[in-house]
Amino acid sequence: MVDIATRVWNHRWKIDPIVRSLIDTDFYKLLMCQSVFRNKRDTQVTFSLINRSKSVPLAKMIDEGELREQLDHVRSLSLSRGESTWLRGNMFYGKRQMFRPDFMEWFENLRLPPYTLERRGDQYELTFEGSWPEVMLWEIPALAILMELRGRAVLNSMGRFELEILYARAMTKIWEKITRLRDLDGLKIADFGTRRRHSFLWQDWCVQAMIEGLGNRFTGTSNCLIAMRRDLEAVGTNAHELPMVYSALAPDDAALRRAPYDVLADWHEEHSGNLRMILPDTYGTKGFLEGAPDWLAGWTGIRIDSGDPAEGAETAINWWISRGEDPTEKLVIFSDGLDVEKIEQLHAQFSGRVKVSFGWGTLLTNDFRGLAAGDALAPFSLVCKAISANGNPTVKLSDNPEKAMGPADEIARYKRVFGVGEQERRAVIV
Repeated sequence: MVDIATRVWNHRWKIDPIVRSLIDTDFYKLLMCQSVFRNKRDTQVTFSLINRSKSVPLAKMIDEGELREQLDHVRSLSLSRGESTWLRGNMFYGKRQMFRPDFMEWFENLRLPPYTLERRGDQYELTFEGSWPEVMLWEIPALAILMELRGRAVLNSMGRFELEILYARAMTKIWEKITRLRDLDGLKIADFGTRRRHSFLWQDWCVQAMIEGLGNRFTGTSNCLIAMRRDLEAVGTNAHELPMVYSALAPDDAALRRAPYDVLADWHEEHSGNLRMILPDTYGTKGFLEGAPDWLAGWTGIRIDSGDPAEGAETAINWWISRGEDPTEKLVIFSDGLDVEKIEQLHAQFSGRVKVSFGWGTLLTNDFRGLAAGDALAPFSLVCKAISANGNPTVKLSDNPEKAMGPADEIARYKRVFGVGEQERRAVIV
């Protein structure tokens, strides 16, 4: 096991790369990338970094030269032979050759495209433009780099013993959470913490703690590199990116209304079983389910990623019943801002009514709250989203208006098209 405090103390080398592999990313990014490569590879997109936590002045904390050095390093990466072999030959979700030969040949020759970086006041404006399959793979490494550089900026002022104590306290904090989760009968939980982790080494430590502490109740990790190295299941399905871009490409309101279902029709052709998970909240869960075709009710389950999670699960249960489905045979994955207390509550409320699973993210892999002076290592809300497709702006409404994004006039149009009314605002912590 790596001595993290020693590595942090020693990271003052010329460059200590934060991202060292193209598969140091979430599994669903690769699944989505293959789908995009198959169906929309010529679409031109722009991704942009969005810091929802304006109180964290990234440009004041992170040296621009160091940030460029880390981003340039990612552009030098390509798949290793071992990584390619793992992707080509491993079994994912019970399926051999999940990734098709044409996609793998493309991926093996990929270098990530250029980026544009500018300072705007106390924040950085970081954008990526180009073909969708290439640009989308910048999202996770860009977030991981910014999150870890912010952490390094805080850790740089600490001495060797202070670092030792910091990580000892953080390890104790995580282990206490894990021991609480042991008491939940039938728990199924996975690591979803790549994008806003404290560091790669810390995420890897948290995964090892979950393995030892929870045994087969720990179902895997979204991080492909950790999954490969630790011989774990790589988990994940799809994300808001797909309906956001498909919707931006719609030529009129009727096509816009169909776009979220077109995404899943393409997905349906390619995947089965537990990869058939609906993410319904991009333009409001209630309206999405009311307008959904009957074949979607036969999918395996639903992931709940915004709004009140209990309310979202109740909505899903009622929808399945209305479509003649048995909710106890369906899977609900909770994945929004989870920590132990919320996991305990949701597990107690829905176990037996549906199959329950949890994707535990930032508050697994980056919970240093209260451990540094001024709470300087507390996690914050940083995202990297597609903001345009073929020159058209993208929109996300979510079940929480605090997560909405896009031009105001387009947000109003999407609300009209998808019948979204008043929504409850919920604080976005991570």
